[in-house]
Amino acid sequence: MREFKFGTRTLDLSYTHTMGILNVTPDSFSDGGALYSGRDIQLDKVLMQAERMIADGATMLDVGGESTRPGAKPVSLQEERDRVLPVVEKIAQELDVVISVDTSTPEIITEVAALGAGLINDVRALGREGALQAASRTGLPVCLMHMLGSPATMQDRPQYTDVLDDVSDFLAQRIHACETSGISKDRLILDPGFGFGKTVEHNLRLMNNLSTLKSFGVPLLIGTSRKSMLGAVLGRDVDQRLAGGLATVVMSVMQGAAIVRVHDVKETADAVKMTRAVMAEAVIK
Repeated sequence: MREFKFGTRTLDLSYTHTMGILNVTPDSFSDGGALYSGRDIQLDKVLMQAERMIADGATMLDVGGESTRPGAKPVSLQEERDRVLPVVEKIAQELDVVISVDTSTPEIITEVAALGAGLINDVRALGREGALQAASRTGLPVCLMHMLGSPATMQDRPQYTDVLDDVSDFLAQRIHACETSGISKDRLILDPGFGFGKTVEHNLRLMNNLSTLKSFGVPLLIGTSRKSMLGAVLGRDVDQRLAGGLATVVMSVMQGAAIVRVHDVKETADAVKMTRAVMAEAVIK
């Protein structure tokens, strides 16, 4: 057993958990606007979707109020507040689940911690001014993701000396920055950032060598759900990438991923459970 504390909740990360994606943005690349009526987010729809994901096998939910699709522009602080805070508060009041918040904004980091969030999931690896300090003060765990550039520019001909070495070096630097700011290594999770400033070949090399990142000794979070790497390989539109995504989930589980972040929870939870059963050569209860 590898107990990991997420605020008031604890999960055993010795096996893989399914994190359901709750995009509360009107412009996400895959499901943007699904929880909106006009310009207003519908909390009843959010709660129904969250309940469905938990019933389907999610032990974590990732709430994001800023689209980070390629070419996306940052949102204002108030926009992010309006999208994220009511959702985190509602889920924390109503459901027994770890709430992850996909944010880079120091003010949001502080505010969601007070509302019951259990994880800060930052695509910018606490790189924004004040984010390290804000995260440190919350006492919450943090997921550090690798991204080359920013969402607006990350897919403009990304180049690496060697993608494995460069991603590992970046994550090592961010781990050091966290420890210097009072965030201990046992509060960290790492995400190599599939699709964030990477070509298809970069993504495939990372997927084929995920196990090398286990040398950091911290849990890994993997997010490939519906991403363009799947479309490029399979020639499938966004809504037809489930099978390819499940293949990457199986590979991630077999290489030791602690968390897989996905849109399609039920199918993913089944794939994770089946993979674990084969690895254990036993039925998983």
